[in-house]
Amino acid sequence: MSNSKEQDTPPSRCGYIAIVGRPNVGKSTLLNHLLHQKISITSRKPQTTRHRILGINSDEHHQCLFVDTPGLNAQFNKALNKVMNDTVLNVIKNVDLVLFVVERFIWNEADQYVLDALANAKVPALLIINKIDLVQDKTELLPHIAELAKKREFAEIVPVSALGGHNLETIDKLVKALLPEGPFLFPEDQVTDRSSRFLAAELIREKVTRQLGDELPYEVTVEIEKFERVKSVLHIHGLILVDKKGQKRIVIGKDGERLKQIGSSAREDMETSFDSKVMLNLWVKVKSGWADDERALQSLGYVDR
Repeated sequence: MSNSKEQDTPPSRCGYIAIVGRPNVGKSTLLNHLLHQKISITSRKPQTTRHRILGINSDEHHQCLFVDTPGLNAQFNKALNKVMNDTVLNVIKNVDLVLFVVERFIWNEADQYVLDALANAKVPALLIINKIDLVQDKTELLPHIAELAKKREFAEIVPVSALGGHNLETIDKLVKALLPEGPFLFPEDQVTDRSSRFLAAELIREKVTRQLGDELPYEVTVEIEKFERVKSVLHIHGLILVDKKGQKRIVIGKDGERLKQIGSSAREDMETSFDSKVMLNLWVKVKSGWADDERALQSLGYVDR
């Protein structure tokens, strides 16, 4: 005869949840807030996220494996962009649930492109309307939601503010209810499948993007050349790669001031993330055409294996 206590224990649920949308709708901010910690870098510049990043959120009976993806973009002008789009399309094929993020009252060709890409996803999709804190008249939301509901059969449509943390508990509940039954795939205390080395590179790239904004075009990436612990201190050497000599001057700034600010800001975040004292050294190097060179993209870790 089975033990009644065993019968009362709900089965564990575990599954992959893709966070998709056009560039700059707040996917990475949403991921960080759902995890209650920073895993994915953010900035106001579109397509800040370039990789598939897994964020793991576990409680007693649920393990939510959130996959943050680059913004889907129809403009195939560079090999990097093509690689990023391929990453998103591959993720969509291999998940249990999709969070499709859109922004306020905006619905444009880029959003439609994402919706079309979801046509092959035979899994439930939640439509997340982000940045509703910026909507003045909330009564306008209902007719907009009714219009969006005609575009696809969504499991649910949820208005949220990822930045303000508004209504995220609703997403959390819905996601957990839709997860398939199954054992946990990762240890309960693990928060990402990415290495500390990868996170260090991303934190430096975030600071470059935030500091320079529109001054610097897209072609900036970061390579970590050294990541080692000596006693209680992490020694990290980061190489910022740019496409042209003029960009190198912009990143370094007058008397090296810009690079110092980037380094100081990145080091603070690293010390929080790695819970350790960090010695960070940064260099800037010109590597022309890396964003359109498939071999370079592979060596820089942009091609998902």
